[in-house]
Amino acid sequence: MTRLHVISAATRPTSSGRPLAQWVTEQARLRGGFDVTAVDLAEIALPFLDEPEYASTGNYAHQHTRDWSALVDSADAFLFVMPMYNGGFTAPFKNAIDFLYNEWKGKPVGLVSYSAGPTGGAPAAEMLLPVLTRLGMLPAERSVAVPGIPKLIGPEGFEAPEGLAGELAGVLDDVAELAAVRAAEAVTV
Repeated sequence: MTRLHVISAATRPTSSGRPLAQWVTEQARLRGGFDVTAVDLAEIALPFLDEPEYASTGNYAHQHTRDWSALVDSADAFLFVMPMYNGGFTAPFKNAIDFLYNEWKGKPVGLVSYSAGPTGGAPAAEMLLPVLTRLGMLPAERSVAVPGIPKLIGPEGFEAPEGLAGELAGVLDDVAELAAVRAAEAVTV
């Protein structure tokens, strides 16, 4: 079974992304075919990159990096639930990515972006794609953008608008297909 980590990329204490990430995690579990782990970057609490060597060496001086490495390495695929701030992805999210290198390589990734405005964070997701490609990750063809996030958070958590579950199912299908291809290639090597 594909080990999927759903990473909530927001670190603000009042982030609307956490309820969305919880909903995404539940949807992934309901879909089946994935062993799903929810990861909250705010709980990981990485400092700004403080490793003396390049991430590509895999030589980590700090326990927080070794822990982050083990967590990321244990996944076969990812869903990033990411906010857009000022038209881009957040510095803490980029920092978390930059701590590692080989742990990301060759792994499928789906993007779920959100914002308070009408774009749903799509510009931030588009901005992230070259970074993911540079790392050798396999971005899903489809993505999800959730506009007007504050209006979608209620007393029961995230209240998905009509059609969003279907859009997310498409991203999960893409990630599952990429993971299956990757697993098949690993067997033939």
